[in-house]
Amino acid sequence: MAVDQENISKILSILSHQLRREILLNLSEKGELSFTDLLNMLKVDTGKLSFHLRSLEVFIEQTPSGKYRLNRAGESAIRVIHDIEGWAEVADIQRKASQLPIASFKNRSFAFLIDFAIILAITATIFLVPQVLSINVKNFLGAAFSTILFITIGLLWVYSTLLEGFNGQSIGKRVMGLKVVRTDGKKMSYDHAAVRNFGKILPLLPFDLLIGRWRIKNSTFIRYFDKFAGTTVIDLRSP
Repeated sequence: MAVDQENISKILSILSHQLRREILLNLSEKGELSFTDLLNMLKVDTGKLSFHLRSLEVFIEQTPSGKYRLNRAGESAIRVIHDIEGWAEVADIQRKASQLPIASFKNRSFAFLIDFAIILAITATIFLVPQVLSINVKNFLGAAFSTILFITIGLLWVYSTLLEGFNGQSIGKRVMGLKVVRTDGKKMSYDHAAVRNFGKILPLLPFDLLIGRWRIKNSTFIRYFDKFAGTTVIDLRSP
């Protein structure tokens, strides 16, 4: 059966007004509301509210006590409103992300190597000094390397999460003029930093890069875990 496009246009026209959407959303949340309840919640005059309630007749009905509630069409309209809100948020994120001065893979790699070298040096110093002092050559050549590497990976995740969660910059990123930001424009958080830095764990790093660079095909997300966390790295020195 052919869909009446004119009716669709009328429905979209009704839902296009912000106040009408607010009325439907309030009814969805509260269940039933009186005219006075809506006046107090929306802070509008009686004539304006009456006009918009008449426009919403296809989506609402009145109870025997005179209160308003959603009918089945209204419940469907709520799902449409939530879907549109989701699409609008995605579109806004994509718009903001497309305007960011994305850092190059080369500069990000240098920043990572600087951070890795710092943590490796700290770990090696803490772990090897007692070994050298005790002249335990066997441990130095054997278990020491694997232990140092394991500890370095763990400390690198903690270090990166704390510094990037605080202000978006580790020492390596500060040296290279880079900064981690969220693609939705909101303040960077420790949660987002923790998720994105899981990809720096060495067994996951090849997967993180391969998926990020060759499967996502979005210059904003060089690494998969950046897309998963909703973050990217920008170049503060970019014109």
